[in-house]
Amino acid sequence: MKLFEFRRMRIHFVAIGGAAMHNLAIALHEKGEKITGSDDEIFDPARTRLSEKGLLPESIGWHPERITKDLDAVILGMHAREDNPELIRARELGIRVFSYPEYLYNQTENKTRVVIGGSHGKTTVTSMILFVLKKMQMDFDYMVGAQIEGFDTMVGLSENSRIAIFEGDEYLTSPIDPRPKFHVYQPHIAVVTGIAWDHINVFPTFDNYIEQFNIFSKKIERDGKFIYFEEDENLRNIAENLRSDLTAIPYSAHPSHITEGKTWLETKYGNFSLKIFGKHNLQNIQAAHMVCRQLGINDKDFYTAISEFKGAAKRLQIINETDDCTIFQDFAHSPSKLKATVSAVKEQYPNRKLTACMELHTFSSLTADFLPQYKGSMIDADKAFVYYNPKTLEHKHLAVITPEQVAQAFGGDNVEVFTDSAKLLQRIHKLNYRNHNLLMMSSGNFDGINIKALALEILV
Repeated sequence: MKLFEFRRMRIHFVAIGGAAMHNLAIALHEKGEKITGSDDEIFDPARTRLSEKGLLPESIGWHPERITKDLDAVILGMHAREDNPELIRARELGIRVFSYPEYLYNQTENKTRVVIGGSHGKTTVTSMILFVLKKMQMDFDYMVGAQIEGFDTMVGLSENSRIAIFEGDEYLTSPIDPRPKFHVYQPHIAVVTGIAWDHINVFPTFDNYIEQFNIFSKKIERDGKFIYFEEDENLRNIAENLRSDLTAIPYSAHPSHITEGKTWLETKYGNFSLKIFGKHNLQNIQAAHMVCRQLGINDKDFYTAISEFKGAAKRLQIINETDDCTIFQDFAHSPSKLKATVSAVKEQYPNRKLTACMELHTFSSLTADFLPQYKGSMIDADKAFVYYNPKTLEHKHLAVITPEQVAQAFGGDNVEVFTDSAKLLQRIHKLNYRNHNLLMMSSGNFDGINIKALALEILV
């Protein structure tokens, strides 16, 4: 049932401080809806951004008295639990409760939905599509998992658009809905960039993980499109067994070459220089290209637009550089992302040494049974620093892992393991950065290391 649209909606967010949740709250506030919310912890940047919009809760904590009959909807974030007192109150009053992805689907039910899934690259592919559509001055709704230049929020909804572009995460929908998020969106155009086992706390076997993408393909609307990376055997198997009404569209890395440290796309319209690089990004570009074709954008316009794309936040983001040193920050944390990112930097700068530093931070990466998946993932780096905080293991209720286990799992004689961020910083500072790049990779923050400050100190 579509929400009533002819008056200002009253919507309450349970766990408004989440990265995705606070962006949606701001987007709906900008749209004109009346937004309230609660959370038991709110950190920056969410705290500052909510405060600037007048949406920061007056007090921290859960307040069931804020859930009243005049609410049109409650949106439930992953940070909340099933026994949340505000959720319980909403159910008692019969108020409709949405998960984040359910609400996005509800608001775009009558639009053409494009959903980008995959174990790696989905944020970048989504960002590329949004960037090109904006260059073409097309109206669209969107949701993406990173901040993009030219976009105030990571989610946007409007009344006028007929297209919705969503990043499709395979993690759980909400505390009361164990479906992967991307199963909810029911795309007309689906993209899968590749499958590499992740989230083992939810998907305990690789076969179980693969099956989520198979289910995703079955959720595509009638006469829809399935765009997939053709070098992935598991995706080829899914593509070969699609429903008869669906069209499979394979892609691989876009033809290119590197000249004097710059990557150029090779096209029938000539060569187009890029502001990004790496084989994985050439694959991402081609995925975005296939989607944009389906949305009616001609190839030349696509190439002209994508040549200006600088990347999404924390995706091979340049923090500081000189003539012979570049310091990058990247979100890479899973084995496939690590390998692709390290290889990309080494290939782009073959004559520079590379120190690659990553943090084991996620549930999967800190699990002893999963660690062997990292074998060889940083082999292309001259020095590979791996950091983890033993207290994070305690917090996640995981078994102890030792630095020796980590070093053995990664393999190679270039690996050094750290469990103290201060000692890691000391080691980084001791390096000679003449003709030498530094790559910092984590989905966390190295327990408070300020990478921008570090980059300024190194290249003072």
